[in-house]
Amino acid sequence: MKNFLNEIRRPINIPISRKFLYSTLIFIAGVILGVISKVLDETASNLLPYFLEVLDLSNFFSRMGVWIFLAMLISAYSKSPVRSAINVFLFFVGMVGSYYLYTIMIAGFFPKSYMMIWIIMTVISPFLAFVCWYAKGKGIIAICISSIIFMLISRQAFGFGVWYFYIKYNLELLLWIATIFVLYQSPKQIIKMVTIGLILRLLTAEINLFWGML
Repeated sequence: MKNFLNEIRRPINIPISRKFLYSTLIFIAGVILGVISKVLDETASNLLPYFLEVLDLSNFFSRMGVWIFLAMLISAYSKSPVRSAINVFLFFVGMVGSYYLYTIMIAGFFPKSYMMIWIIMTVISPFLAFVCWYAKGKGIIAICISSIIFMLISRQAFGFGVWYFYIKYNLELLLWIATIFVLYQSPKQIIKMVTIGLILRLLTAEINLFWGML
């Protein structure tokens, strides 16, 4: 199995000190983004600076697209599938932990059901990250994994069916474009990924994923 997985993408070993540094920085980034997300959520849009109001960052951070993209980004640039699992898990622990600690201790309420959804997602995130690491690999398995990731990002960026098409959020359109750059390896590979991803997007148009959050 190890040899089979190495043929898709081979891990790179790095010193323990660098592993610790990268994971710590990723955890801190998650904490900061969790707090920022909650502060924006608690602040009326007309009280924010004009450019933040126009960007509508509060709704942007409340949707799944940005978190899927960041998890994919962390996973893709980790040096091994195990490091990918650890880093993505620490990111979500930091983000979800800081968001709900702020919610309970400062905002003063306890959204149990919604919080449990994010806790479950945090628990399963390392397993998904382990698999997603191979999206930057070679062969049909890597293309299938990257296509599924692309489908998920496309679900957030676009609404479309047989007779209609529209952009949901401009910022998520930027994430969609950025996903192509992150997962790009060759023209042939990216054409396959985009084609399969968009077909999957169309086929799953009527299906609610992640408890209707995606």
